Amino acid sequence: MTGKQKEKPSVKKEKRLESIKKAHSQKNSFTTTMEDYLEVIYELVELKGHASPTDISNYMGVRPPSVTKMLQKLDSAGCLEYAKYRGIKLTAKGISIANDIRQKHSELLNFFEIIGVDRSIANKDAEGIEHHINPKTMKQLRKFTTFLKSNPDLLVLFNK
Repeated sequence: MTGKQKEKPSVKKEKRLESIKKAHSQKNSFTTTMEDYLEVIYELVELKGHASPTDISNYMGVRPPSVTKMLQKLDSAGCLEYAKYRGIKLTAKGISIANDIRQKHSELLNFFEIIGVDRSIANKDAEGIEHHINPKTMKQLRKFTTFLKSNPDLLVLFNK
């Protein structure tokens, strides 16, 4: 096909469907919900020195039985040590995942604020994207954010 010929709409739609299929077939072993739990547990431990199922339930807005079920999954996945009626302790693996999500959130939030997105909107957007962004994309976004910070005159032009 030459540059001047256009694809038929049906061909474009088929390519888009294949793209969606491919993106969904490349899932990691952790769900967004699992990552959210690890992030909340990590934050609670930093804030209070410990995380209890009740605290997690309150912060996540879920019922205690749901928390117990997820804690068991995360324990089986090697992300935390959980014994009923005892404290919750993140393993090195759990800490690593929580730190990664936390860092992505921070960097996405920073980027959105630099380009002029209101903090409350930027926070919500970062929360959704942090679980799905490819590490290569994150690396490029980091580089772009650094570039923008070192060239504030570009931001002035952009934010006009």
